[in-house]
Amino acid sequence: MNHLKKYLGVIWILLGPAAIVFMILQAIEKVGIANSKAAAISDVALRAAATGEAHNTLLQWSIIIIIFVPIAIGMVIFGKYCLSGEYDRLPESSMDI
Repeated sequence: MNHLKKYLGVIWILLGPAAIVFMILQAIEKVGIANSKAAAISDVALRAAATGEAHNTLLQWSIIIIIFVPIAIGMVIFGKYCLSGEYDRLPESSMDI
């Protein structure tokens, strides 16, 4: 079981940065799509509305990234503890703590 914890620790360490990179790539893609839609509209009023939508998309993705980057960092820290063997012996009762 301890070997499984160590293998899963490696997975957590790799999953944290991969999640950050994936989120940033998705944000760039979605904000780019929103900006291109806004630029393609020729009517001034519709372009202003689409530009507002593009700014909303940017705001949403920045909030998502700000919230989930610390979670991904926590995943890396958790994986580091798993890999170093901190969870090899877990307490069975409160007296063991």
